Amino acid sequence: MTSRPEWDGLEMFAARPFPAVPPSDGTRLERRVRKSPWPKLAIVLAIATLAAAHWYVPRSNKNIHNLIYHLDFLPLVSAGMLYGWRGAGVAALLAAAVQGPVTWMLWRHDVVYAVDQVGETAVFSAAGLIVGAFAARERRHREKIEQTTAELERVYTELRENLDKLRKAERMAAVAQLSASLAHEIRNPLASISGAAGILKRGHGTKENVDDCLEIIDLESQRLNKLLANFLTFARPRAPRFQPTDVEAVIDSVIALAGHNPAAEGIRFEKRVEAGLPEIQCDPEQMKQVLLNLAINAMEATVKGRVTLTASARNGTATLTVVDEGAGFAPDQRDRIFDPFFTTKEHGTGLGLAIAAKIVEQHGGVLRAESAPVRGVAMVVELPVDRKPA
Repeated sequence: MTSRPEWDGLEMFAARPFPAVPPSDGTRLERRVRKSPWPKLAIVLAIATLAAAHWYVPRSNKNIHNLIYHLDFLPLVSAGMLYGWRGAGVAALLAAAVQGPVTWMLWRHDVVYAVDQVGETAVFSAAGLIVGAFAARERRHREKIEQTTAELERVYTELRENLDKLRKAERMAAVAQLSASLAHEIRNPLASISGAAGILKRGHGTKENVDDCLEIIDLESQRLNKLLANFLTFARPRAPRFQPTDVEAVIDSVIALAGHNPAAEGIRFEKRVEAGLPEIQCDPEQMKQVLLNLAINAMEATVKGRVTLTASARNGTATLTVVDEGAGFAPDQRDRIFDPFFTTKEHGTGLGLAIAAKIVEQHGGVLRAESAPVRGVAMVVELPVDRKPA
């Protein structure tokens, strides 16, 4: 029943699906193209074809030759985009190797035009190198992002597995602690029953002793029955039957029932219900059980004085409070009062508050203990007003 605030952030994170970033369709296509030999062959053929075209176009048609020189831009930049600056450099050297002799043979008598075309080819080669450098850098960044994503996925998977292991370990520890506590609580009445049965078995007791032994057996059997009944209620609580409930009527019923308890002698009950309090969606019988348990605890803690039950609603949340005038809890007890079998009473089972907390949790609410303004303890129940049945 204890909370684990240190786990809340991890569990909320692990509960969300990991936002994986798979490679896009464009990235996958680019990788397939780069691995294929055909793009390389196409770039080589384009450079060779453009060089050969200069031989077949008449030298007098400089406009066509100028267009062919400008078309060198395509294979050079494509090599840079696909294979980085190294690919662009290889393509530029290949273009210079196949087009240099052609340019020299065709335009050696027109030095100005030859220099102009060589300069344009050099500019296109530089453009390919720059594009290749940027493409290579972008590719490295993308690969780094994908590697980081894969690492985060691995860490996320390990985190979820470790949280599952921690939850399983915590459940096993809780079961072990619960079993040990239950065995301890059962051992005492069994020892009393065994001792009384031993006296009766020997048959040496007086009639008064026999009556005492029978009373011990009867009382301890009832105690065992109550303990097991409470444990079953805690282990397998009934599902709430939600319906619109008048909280003030529930409080009136709790005060009437608590007033007939032997511990109510010397106790004065006060009720403070906010005007216009709306009906809340809850199981009225279970809420009555919770508040009655809190009221009886408050009476036993107060001994003589006042027990106050209050009810109010703010922002869709109903708050029910039971305040006593007792000595309060020790600092080391405040975090344990909702643990099963933890009790400060001599004959308590330690399941009352654990059951109450579980009922409130099933209603989507929370039960907590606070220090009262003057003295004593305030047990606070917070419930959603419009809780709907599941």
